Amino acid sequence: MKKRELSALIEKMGKRYSHVLDINVDSRDDAEIFKWFLAAVLFGAPITESSVVKTYRCFEKRRVLTPKKIVQAGWNRLDEILDEGSYTRYDYKTADKLVLVMNNLLKMYNGNLNKLHSEAADSTDLEKRLKELGKGIGSITVSIFLRELRGVWSKADPKPTPHVVSAAKSLGIIKNETPEKALVELKNFWKRNSLRNKSFVNFETALLRWNKDQRRKKKSQK
Repeated sequence: MKKRELSALIEKMGKRYSHVLDINVDSRDDAEIFKWFLAAVLFGAPITESSVVKTYRCFEKRRVLTPKKIVQAGWNRLDEILDEGSYTRYDYKTADKLVLVMNNLLKMYNGNLNKLHSEAADSTDLEKRLKELGKGIGSITVSIFLRELRGVWSKADPKPTPHVVSAAKSLGIIKNETPEKALVELKNFWKRNSLRNKSFVNFETALLRWNKDQRRKKKSQK
């Protein structure tokens, strides 16, 4: 991939998801990081970006944007919010997940994700602690969440998701498909081809969107 092609790709598809949602994770403020965590949980389901954005805006509109507020809302109100956001296919499962995870976050870390990060020994332990918050917080959700925290949290260094790996291989950026080796190749590529005022997060995000776009096009052609 030539640098001008990389630049065009990132310009078109590299806007960070947290920025789309007006969430400032770069501030390191726990409230902002939690908002992104909530969004990452929503993005963790196989659902369109527009549906996740709409659903997050429903949480925002109702001011249900803290662990305590989510627990207080309870299952029925969460289900209503998810339905309002067109998250109907996964509403029951996601409502269950949110209640469980937020209760555990409050019990284990006083609802503070920065505390969770500070207590983690390294990147592997950080991912483990996030998964221990509850069933449904798997590798994909953790990768989505931590991707936007590269450079914000010192221990945030997630492996790329299958979408990112697939896109990078299709575009000739990497040769290895294993997440660990793919991450090394992606970092090396970015080091050689980094763009002014853009970050590795923009690069990963562009690859993710590109792959999803290609999959949509293939489905529509069938």
